[in-house]
Amino acid sequence: MGPGLCRDDNVKERAPMPYAAPLEEMRFVIDTVAPLDGGAADVADAVLEEAAKFAAGELDPLNQPADRIGSVLENGVVRTPPGFREAYRRYVEAGWMGLACAPEHGGQGLPVSLATAVVEMWNSACMSWALCPLLNFGAIELLQAHGSPEQQKLYLDRMVSGEWTGTMNLTEPQAGSDLGALRARAVPARDERWGEHYRISGQKIFITYGDHDLCDNIVHMVLARTPDAPPGSRGISLFLVPKFLPDAAGRPGERNDLRALRLEDKLGIHASPTCVMSYGDGEGAVGWRVGEENRGLECMFTMMNSERLLVGVQGVAIAERAYQQAREYARTRVQGQPIGVPRDAGPVPIIHHPDVRRMLLSMRAGVEAMRALTYLAAAAIDRSRSAEGKAQMSAQRRADLLIPVVKAWCTDLGVDIASMGVQVHGGMGYIEETGAAQYLRDARIAPIYEGTNGIQANDLVGRKLGRDQGEAARELFAEMRASLAELAGRAEWEPMHRGLAEGLDALERATAYLVAAEPALAAAGSAPYLALFGTVAGGWLMARLALAAQRGGEAGFATAKLATARCYAEHYLARAPGYLPAIMGGATVLGFDPELL
Repeated sequence: MGPGLCRDDNVKERAPMPYAAPLEEMRFVIDTVAPLDGGAADVADAVLEEAAKFAAGELDPLNQPADRIGSVLENGVVRTPPGFREAYRRYVEAGWMGLACAPEHGGQGLPVSLATAVVEMWNSACMSWALCPLLNFGAIELLQAHGSPEQQKLYLDRMVSGEWTGTMNLTEPQAGSDLGALRARAVPARDERWGEHYRISGQKIFITYGDHDLCDNIVHMVLARTPDAPPGSRGISLFLVPKFLPDAAGRPGERNDLRALRLEDKLGIHASPTCVMSYGDGEGAVGWRVGEENRGLECMFTMMNSERLLVGVQGVAIAERAYQQAREYARTRVQGQPIGVPRDAGPVPIIHHPDVRRMLLSMRAGVEAMRALTYLAAAAIDRSRSAEGKAQMSAQRRADLLIPVVKAWCTDLGVDIASMGVQVHGGMGYIEETGAAQYLRDARIAPIYEGTNGIQANDLVGRKLGRDQGEAARELFAEMRASLAELAGRAEWEPMHRGLAEGLDALERATAYLVAAEPALAAAGSAPYLALFGTVAGGWLMARLALAAQRGGEAGFATAKLATARCYAEHYLARAPGYLPAIMGGATVLGFDPELL
């Protein structure tokens, strides 16, 4: 048995290591790749410090007990685990929901890049709890962009405060990810009480926080078809369907014709109620259309893009949590005699074993690269909202390009790092008491929901490269090439210089190939292309962070940054050219008879 593989009864009784937000690292990444201006810069430290306290004090203690208890559906009522309601109430009282929301609706108007760091903390501390505000933020973005003035007046202030929460209702049993196959119906109606509205009927599945007990009302964003809608995705409209219909004063009134039929029994995120929702068991749930008829999918993409960024942040968050758990376990678990340690030194913690140290350093390097990429994408969103003209268009194109990479690469790598965390624990990682297994179970959903990572890869290649023939990508690659000069000429930087140069060459070659390729061939190579894109972008950002630390960081911090950047170059970037055969080998995939699989 290798290090950490045999049982230790003392370890078995330990609770998971407590979460501590990596504040110094977060602020350094923000300052380097997503610098804040004016008032946001002034309050950033205070915001991050208070968020860290809330994550550690309120959310982290809930994580493992809530995973064991789960949410339950009893007598038509969904109940979240003990402590969830109280934590949510304190979250609302502190004003956290409105951190990056518009001031005209009660928000604080702070940058998305700062809020992204806060969302990372919530999800590291308790991902199941954090899913509720995560979905609500996307619903707020949707209503701000597409809601009518009346809808915004009635719903937005309450959602921004957190008094009410929002959901997205897309998937149906027969449709899966194929939204063009949706069957939910929305029939126009009119009466004195509700005016012009629709009666919604149908069933939706996989609805995160579709019902819960954290707040007074739930605002569902539901995709459905009107009677004369054309087939496919061109015939989908979007409807706002509240759990309780607001009365004349805007308070929750009578119960709408909708309910949770059951909660899904899931691999992970047990405390998050994932609902099968039924609409219209009676006369039909009352709802109001958001945006134009038959253009609901366009409106919903506003929410989906917001959620895709935040799900990418979940990949970072769960990887950070798994890393912290593994690191602390390795510091205290005494076992074996590491190679290179004198025999008379006696047993030492497993962190001194070379392979354990390799895993931990690889985990840390991956987390730092993912964090930098998510904050970079968030900064592009901020610029797209503050800039004008060509600068605004350029920032929006950059955000659009990065979001599928953030969502897919960060969540895939998050699973890998959580799995490595289990491996650091050895056999104890497979035992639930240590907490390492929960992080792997929780992480596994992120590559699936909000559009599977295969869909993200198709979006990156088919839409984001296809719409401008790779121009936005080439603009980003040019910025990467500009960083190579700073890495040249010094031996300690050579692994990064060589790895980034070779990775960038492969990325540019792959991009040119896919832009020119027949669509099916391009789709067959899209997933390895996204992996290549994320790997190289992560390497570029790791180099930037190491260079910035050398220019102005404390000596120990700069040394660690250089070491993690070198590790990333040797353990991640070195693989980049190896993606090319899979990217360009689509004919092998397409030529294989599916009947032989």
